[in-house]
Amino acid sequence: MDFENHPCFSAEARHKTARIHLPVAPKCNVQCNFCNRKYDCVNESRPGVCSAILAPDRAVDYLDKVMGTIGNVAVVGIAGPGDPFANPEETLRTMELTRAKYPDMILCLATNGLGLPEYVDRVAKVGVSHVTITLNAVDPEIGARIYAWVRHGPHTYRGVEGARVLLGRQVESIRALKRAGITVKINTVVIPGVNEEHAAEVARYAAALGADVQNCIPLMHVEDTAFAGTPTPDPATMVALRLEAGKSIRQMSHCARCRADAAGLVGTENSPEVARLLRESSGTGPSGERIRVAVATREGILVNQHLGEATGLWVFGMEAGEVKLIARRPTPAPGGGDERWNALADSLGDCFAVIAAGCGPAPVRVLSDRGIRALAMEGMIMDGLKPLFSGDEIPRILSGTAGSCGAGIACGGTGMGCA
Repeated sequence: MDFENHPCFSAEARHKTARIHLPVAPKCNVQCNFCNRKYDCVNESRPGVCSAILAPDRAVDYLDKVMGTIGNVAVVGIAGPGDPFANPEETLRTMELTRAKYPDMILCLATNGLGLPEYVDRVAKVGVSHVTITLNAVDPEIGARIYAWVRHGPHTYRGVEGARVLLGRQVESIRALKRAGITVKINTVVIPGVNEEHAAEVARYAAALGADVQNCIPLMHVEDTAFAGTPTPDPATMVALRLEAGKSIRQMSHCARCRADAAGLVGTENSPEVARLLRESSGTGPSGERIRVAVATREGILVNQHLGEATGLWVFGMEAGEVKLIARRPTPAPGGGDERWNALADSLGDCFAVIAAGCGPAPVRVLSDRGIRALAMEGMIMDGLKPLFSGDEIPRILSGTAGSCGAGIACGGTGMGCA
């Protein structure tokens, strides 16, 4: 791999090498006071924004199609629209599927670092070569002004305590990434009156940890955020700031503040063709022999069972233009790991999706590999089925995130469901 082909790390490569961000990570574990994540806004080009969320298998299908449209894609990245490691299974599964299909592709991730340490070994194993960590403050007192809350494990931290927890995890992440031989870029959002004078200290701190490059990003105006009224640093201020920070660590100055679904050359908008492919890939609908949907429900009206705890699934299909109950099918008994979910997939060969109130990462991965999407929602069954049979997504007000099942302390079930 020629890492000089990475357009986010090489100013020369940005003019000749395309990259694509796969939007598979909707949840975030930190609320930054400059961020407002609007998934469906097509008129803004900034982090945290995308037009659709893709499941890992759909993301790779989308990548295939984009590769046929944009011929010079050398980098596949995941940058949200939330944080990759608030959605670790979706993120890593997407990376694994991409690596299997495109062994020479440069893989990269952009994260706040909070949830990363436990996954560094898997990140390295799949061949991710570049990781960007957003490090806005190395003084918790300053960090407390930047972050509204930090959610780590079952706890939500605020103020100085939250900033201290985040910084500790970021330090752990950078050190672990460098031990694994992974290139680390530091993103620092420059907020006038908050961390403007602190960015050079962030540079010195990151350099001491072994980081390779820093990207100082001027604050953007984003509506409905705590910093919406804060002025953007002027170009002269940014030049002076980078010169000072550059005494400690190499600086990047060509950042285009890309969307979470960016595709093409850095600094260019997504083409209408790419936007169309993204919309098509985000949909779930009947195809070929897969024309039905299985639902985890107690009484056939509400989606109200965890997939792992359902002893049977209700299977629905379309007849004469109406959604009808086709069958009730038993699920394999708990235990057996992946074998259980492969057995379930065998029994659902006519289904393109399974809907449940919750679902752990193992069934999401196995069912996805077998061509069946596992979707999480709560509410009336028909409110989820009607859009799916039309090729649309479950309404966001009803949908959850499959694969994010809690482990033990955060689990609302018996703890036996996904074994």
